[in-house]
Amino acid sequence: MVVYPWKGVAGASQTLQEGKSLASGRPIRVLLAGVGRGASEQVMKLAVRAAAGATTDFSWLSKGDSVFIKPALNSGNPYPATTNPIAIGAMVELLKQKGARRVIVGDMSGIEHVKLSPKGLTGSSRRLMEASGMARAVQAAGGEIHFFEEAGWDAFYEDAPAGRHWKRGLMMPNILKEVEHIILMPRCGRHVLAGSTLGLKAAVGYWRTDTRLEYHRDASTFQEKTAEGNTVETLRKKQRLVLSAADKILTTFGPDEGHVFQPENGLVIASESVVAHDMVSLAWLLENRRNFPASGKEWFKDNSQWVARIANHYVVGKLGGWGPTLASEKLTKNDINAIWDDRVLNHAYQVFGVMPKVILEAANNAIPEDLKKRLTETTTRSA
Repeated sequence: MVVYPWKGVAGASQTLQEGKSLASGRPIRVLLAGVGRGASEQVMKLAVRAAAGATTDFSWLSKGDSVFIKPALNSGNPYPATTNPIAIGAMVELLKQKGARRVIVGDMSGIEHVKLSPKGLTGSSRRLMEASGMARAVQAAGGEIHFFEEAGWDAFYEDAPAGRHWKRGLMMPNILKEVEHIILMPRCGRHVLAGSTLGLKAAVGYWRTDTRLEYHRDASTFQEKTAEGNTVETLRKKQRLVLSAADKILTTFGPDEGHVFQPENGLVIASESVVAHDMVSLAWLLENRRNFPASGKEWFKDNSQWVARIANHYVVGKLGGWGPTLASEKLTKNDINAIWDDRVLNHAYQVFGVMPKVILEAANNAIPEDLKKRLTETTTRSA
């Protein structure tokens, strides 16, 4: 059974509006499957299947349905800068076994690498997916690959988000109209602009260049627009599962580069709620950032407001040119020391109308009890 976090609180028409009272403490399950450091490909696949199978019974999937898997493909860099190819392949195989007729994996990469405009296209998400190893894994598992920019500027439709921070509707790729279901497979990592790049942030990959321009240009509400971007009707109706392989974590800078840390006990994190998933994923990122020294050049680059603002101005310039760059607002990077500091999550509670009470459950026997206890403590707000 799919549990939609925006239903059953006070009605979707009310809860998907900023300022409504929250249904605080509603229990939402997040499943954890353990993966030891240096685990084999087969162990990772089994962990993905265990986490997915413990999260949902797939009753929403009818034989012959089409499923779209949205990974994180900001660049062509290997996991964890992008989604784990082994995890993607395991999910494709599982969905095919469950009766899916088509499993399509696709994205549009970041503006440093790919730019779509009414006049044409530069760069290729296809080449980046091949470089990351994701394309090979998808095709070997029987899936298809798809790249939004290859269909052209007019292959997008407008979808309206909840909240008040977007001036226009969001331009979403037409492929999402062709499928019955969506599964989100982000990564767990740091982001130079957003602070972290988890499930909610991954929605940016859907957006056409003009939507991304508004997102970065009107930067004073960057975090709020991130949360609101996940409330468009398409995602509310079709997104069934959010699952991250997180046995490797990009603990600094991001999204394309930074310090990769591989803990002794890695995780696969899964939930039907993107908000609950991100609460746990962010707690996991923060726990593993403890291994990063709090001084020196790398610390400055990772934490500096100045670096974040210059980087955002650069992105605006790539997206829209000098005019939007000169008109762009100041970005304030979110300083995150606990999950309760995160502006993206805090706004997500508002627009989804619920602050989940995360219920952590083990999906296999490789989750140390002390790890589960720490994550429970860091995702439970004190009274």
